[in-house]
Amino acid sequence: MAWSLINNPNIGIDIVSEYLTAPMILRGILVTLYLTVVSMVFGVAGGVILAVMRLSDNMVLSGIARFYVWIFRGTPILVQLIFWAYAGAIYPTISLPVPFTDMVLWSTETSNLINPVMAAVLALTFNQVAYASEIIRAGILSVDHGQVEAASSLGMGSGRIMRRIVLPQAMRTIIPPMGNDLITMLKTTSLVSVIGGQDLMTTVQFIYSENFQVIPLLIVASFWYLFFTTLLAAPQAWLERRYGRGVASRTRRRV
Repeated sequence: MAWSLINNPNIGIDIVSEYLTAPMILRGILVTLYLTVVSMVFGVAGGVILAVMRLSDNMVLSGIARFYVWIFRGTPILVQLIFWAYAGAIYPTISLPVPFTDMVLWSTETSNLINPVMAAVLALTFNQVAYASEIIRAGILSVDHGQVEAASSLGMGSGRIMRRIVLPQAMRTIIPPMGNDLITMLKTTSLVSVIGGQDLMTTVQFIYSENFQVIPLLIVASFWYLFFTTLLAAPQAWLERRYGRGVASRTRRRV
């Protein structure tokens, strides 16, 4: 079957080889990687803050965190992408006024500030914050509460306990699923094509809309997505084995 596919003229292997490393495709790959890295970095950072808010004894902070997670986990990422792309319909201009006066220090059209790439970053980041917060919250809850009580009895503040005691141990639970989230984020960036985000999928669609070589260009996109997910899967598997052994050894010691 594989041989018949390779020799099938409708697959267009010559077109695949022509576009596989074409400059336009490589630029699209760079945008895809940029969206993945930036959205994950800010998403995880925001997820830490949201997870701490969710676990807070303050009902207001906890309620805000719950509401945030409910909104961004309960609506499709595609809807969120389109929403940010059309943010200018809600606020045509973004201004920085002087408080209590009619003076405006800075103003610009929303479309100038939130272009398709920025809209994609905002949508992917805000969505990732919600999912990352749940992973981080689960990791924090996995740490024995007795250690928190012991640190508190030694006079350590809650912030220091979180930084020095809880989060380092919670990483055993957090890192493996966060690696899966990174791979998922890479593939999710393909949805950015609906708002023309200049990523790999957007570039592929632009090319095949001109030359009508849909299948060969989709094979090009698939190759690069598979290439990068495979690169990420290797360290992800290593992390799962490493931290899995750590959890298993602790369990055996307790038994």
